Amino acid sequence: MSFDRKYLGHGVGLRNKHYSRWLSEKPQVDWVEVISENFMSSGGRPLAVLEKVRRDVPVVLHGVSLSIGSTDPLSVTYLANLRNLAARIEPEWVSDHLCWGSHGGRYGHDLWPLPFTEETVDHVVRRVRIVQDVLKRQILLENVSSYINFESSTMTEWEFLNEVVERADCGILLDVNNIYVSSQNHSFDPFTYVNSVPAERVAQIHIAGHSKYRKYILDTHDHPVIDPVWKLYERAIQRAGHTATLLEWDDSIPSFQEVHNEALKANRFLSATLLATAS
Repeated sequence: MSFDRKYLGHGVGLRNKHYSRWLSEKPQVDWVEVISENFMSSGGRPLAVLEKVRRDVPVVLHGVSLSIGSTDPLSVTYLANLRNLAARIEPEWVSDHLCWGSHGGRYGHDLWPLPFTEETVDHVVRRVRIVQDVLKRQILLENVSSYINFESSTMTEWEFLNEVVERADCGILLDVNNIYVSSQNHSFDPFTYVNSVPAERVAQIHIAGHSKYRKYILDTHDHPVIDPVWKLYERAIQRAGHTATLLEWDDSIPSFQEVHNEALKANRFLSATLLATAS
């Protein structure tokens, strides 16, 4: 089975700095993505805002705490809360990261990379199947940015991603900024990565900005998207076609209009790329 792809258009993240804008009007965006954990309570202003937004546009739930690659048992409470939120909001997709972030019952509040081995593939696939059984839906897994490599790895990151999604029968949230960041930190060709993923499983794409330091690049989501990342995005949509695209901006967040204008650039790249491909 492949992933049921649907085209939503361009989206932005729903952030509390912009709640008043969403409550007072309906911004002209096609869909929004929210951090799942911020809305798992039974009430409060965030959930009220989300329910209002959901009446206007499609919503995608994007988690940061599933810790699908951890050796800790999957949290029954977390999965129940996520299932209840999904039933309440009826999102287009539920996604999380192909990483680990907990150990011994403690969450590190970070997205740590995995060793790329067959043993890790088996482990992650088993856990994805459990999650999908609980949620009664396929999920999306996002590639993370990384700053270390494991000596035990026996395959490339894209080979690892491909093995997991094919065997677990889930979709891909392809973050082209994360690919660029990791390629600079680990000296590989980012286009090889983009060209290697199964395009039919790419349901969503993330674009974002990052920060460059002397020895490494950090995925900070606090700058506009740079040209090399737009080029990767261009290649991704050449392969995947119309794909729901979200601009991430999570730190030093500017006005809603600035974020929205940056997101709209994806539409221009999409239209120009697909027109060139068709001619």
